[in-house]
Amino acid sequence: MRLLVARCEVTYTGRLNAFLPEATRLLMLKSDGSVLVHADCGGYKPLNWMTPPTAIEEAPGRIVVRKRAGKTEDRLEIRLLETMSDATHELDGEVGLAKDGVERDLQEALAERPDRLEDELRLVRREWATEIGPVDLMCRDCDDGWVAVEIKRIGTIEAVEQLTRYLGFIRADPAKDACRGILAARRFKPQAVTLAESRGIACIEVDLDVLRGEREPELTLFV
Repeated sequence: MRLLVARCEVTYTGRLNAFLPEATRLLMLKSDGSVLVHADCGGYKPLNWMTPPTAIEEAPGRIVVRKRAGKTEDRLEIRLLETMSDATHELDGEVGLAKDGVERDLQEALAERPDRLEDELRLVRREWATEIGPVDLMCRDCDDGWVAVEIKRIGTIEAVEQLTRYLGFIRADPAKDACRGILAARRFKPQAVTLAESRGIACIEVDLDVLRGEREPELTLFV
């Protein structure tokens, strides 16, 4: 990971346009192609960012990050006016958080009955590997299309972002470029549902007692 503290201007163009005027900011460039622009306020959320896959070009006093978005291109241009610090650190590959008991039980139950999420959904493999970590369940639907399922105890914005990253890598394979995403959780944060909807990801509430056959299913499909 490369960390830059610099006085800079940031221009974002593509599906929307945004401009950050000259200020001192923290720039994070990750080995997976992620680029984040942080201020010393606002909590954990960056002011602007680009998720992988990206192409990063550097010239004196400038960093340009490009990402294809269908037939268009998103572009993040960072104009470096003064660099206070520029350091690169080797970090361990993503290990991922150990799933708690609820998530493990949900994964096992849904692996046995993926059709509880969607009619005729069938499991291909658990823990399907991608370059940035494993997807909980990789499935095929009734039309033989690919479906990636990520399972959480609580569906949050971070969970939506994680599944979005997985889908980006999966769809890079032309045979899986139409892969859909399903986020399954016991309950969802409203903001996560809104974000998932904007990205075409289905959010489905699941109940472990239902999956175990202790009562009839009452799944809630948000998207």
